[in-house]
Amino acid sequence: MNTTTQDHIATRTRTTLQWRPMDIAVSAAIGVACGLVFWGFNYISAWLFPMMAAILPGLGSLFHAVWYFSGPLALLIIRKPGAAIFVNLVGSAVEMLLGNQFSFGFVFVSAALQGLFAEIAFAIFLYKRWTLGVAALSGFLVAIEYGFYLLFFQYQGVALLSPRGIIHMICEIIGGVLIGGVMSWHLYLAIAKTGALDKFASGRAVRGVSD
Repeated sequence: MNTTTQDHIATRTRTTLQWRPMDIAVSAAIGVACGLVFWGFNYISAWLFPMMAAILPGLGSLFHAVWYFSGPLALLIIRKPGAAIFVNLVGSAVEMLLGNQFSFGFVFVSAALQGLFAEIAFAIFLYKRWTLGVAALSGFLVAIEYGFYLLFFQYQGVALLSPRGIIHMICEIIGGVLIGGVMSWHLYLAIAKTGALDKFASGRAVRGVSD
């Protein structure tokens, strides 16, 4: 998709930052769907990450963004401040209800921080810019936050400037940009093209539907 088309999507329709009941309902639905993804990936990660660590310690961080792609995706679809935090918390609640190997506090604090950092990229542009570049920046910022969060609270024995720490942060950033940003952007486009988002500015912008 070229820059002109992205600009068209970013500015094609008017948006308001005020939440509607529909925004809350759809955000909750996105949160539930993402929570199921988080829960399923917990089981995949249980064998995937040890295998990747055996290849290269820190390599598994490439796929951490599967746990936080929901923030950029929510913002691209809902286009309201707080959408990333709301969807992340709903998704985490679903994940915890279904059961996982992580502590309650770790999951919810992590989800809130991920949502907050996802918001920063869009807040910089006053929630008026909805492009692939901003989505990628959003994924990048979450990757930075989550990478350091893990180093401080989960990987206390791993120094930032150690080989594993450096590989972890590089992989976290790559995964954050590609999965959290680029994948979320294309997933948003795919959903919008079905017509499912025609009641939202984000969907109308993609399909060229009038307000």
